[in-house]
Amino acid sequence: MLNYFIRKIAYSVFVFLGVVTAIFFLFNVLPGDSSRMLMGQRSDISSLEAIRADLGLNQPLYVRYIKYLDDLSPISGYSKNSDSFFYFDTTKYKSTIKLLETKTNILVIKPPYLQRSFQSKKDVSEILKETFGNTFILALAAIVLASVIGIVLGVLAAIFKSSVYDKSIIVFTSFGMSLPSFFAAILMAWLLAFKWGEYTHLNITGNFLVLDDYGVQVERQWRNIILPAITLGIRPLSVVLQLARNSMLEVLSQDYIRTARAKGLNNRTIIYKHALKNAMNPVITSISGWLASMMAGVVFVEFIFGWKGLGYVIVEGVNNYDIPVVMGVVLLISIIFVIITLLVDLIYVKLDPRVKY
Repeated sequence: MLNYFIRKIAYSVFVFLGVVTAIFFLFNVLPGDSSRMLMGQRSDISSLEAIRADLGLNQPLYVRYIKYLDDLSPISGYSKNSDSFFYFDTTKYKSTIKLLETKTNILVIKPPYLQRSFQSKKDVSEILKETFGNTFILALAAIVLASVIGIVLGVLAAIFKSSVYDKSIIVFTSFGMSLPSFFAAILMAWLLAFKWGEYTHLNITGNFLVLDDYGVQVERQWRNIILPAITLGIRPLSVVLQLARNSMLEVLSQDYIRTARAKGLNNRTIIYKHALKNAMNPVITSISGWLASMMAGVVFVEFIFGWKGLGYVIVEGVNNYDIPVVMGVVLLISIIFVIITLLVDLIYVKLDPRVKY
């Protein structure tokens, strides 16, 4: 088990390094000059050069890449010689812990640094900290809704195979999987919040945490999460439901299930004690993948419902050509993908010990 865990950790580190490299070069070879985008087309050359020097855009690409890796690394080594290539500015880090120091070099532990926003000049980590909670709450609510309802309805569809209920479920899943999230968001907002708003008492736009009338105390508006969560959960609900149904049908046709029935076990014991556990492996894979995908796929839903999360921030960053913010959001979502994949691999070992072999 320990060797399996170490292998997965090492694999995740290499995947993360590849993602970081891809993100850096993708956003740093884009056409356009960030300094000119910030200053406007009529800005003078001296102002542009000052902005480029402040943002580090006047340095070669490989130097910026090394510094970017150094900013993200929790452990870094520095040279005290200002003329050295490895002399980096440590004043941008909020806190550092010295591990080793010599006359010329120093090794420190530091928090990852995601650069500053071009527009607000705030640290990208602060922007992500302010908005990540809203996106996580929305994604978690949507995936819990999709998982619970999808597994229950999928198991019932497998039990009552070929019935009217089963055929209705198949029609619903086909419709749900083909429904784009942006269209579903517009439809939900128009129908449930605008057209029937006096009955549902739901808002078209709104956040989970809002200030009171005095602008001091933060209040939780649970009703604001209903429409975005339902909209975001329609597609994963359809996928989980269909997957749970098909997986359950496959397990119920196995020899050990027929043997259990031959021994006289009742249907409830066979389904919940023997069949359900073995049918959950592909469902767990789907749920974990959707939870990570939701963190990236909430862009349209958050923008339409005015939900101030990562999706809303990334739209604003793209509109303003705020590259550090967009890179920070994409990097955070990538980390979530890697972590969730690692956790799912470990859960697999508990559900099916054969996986580690």
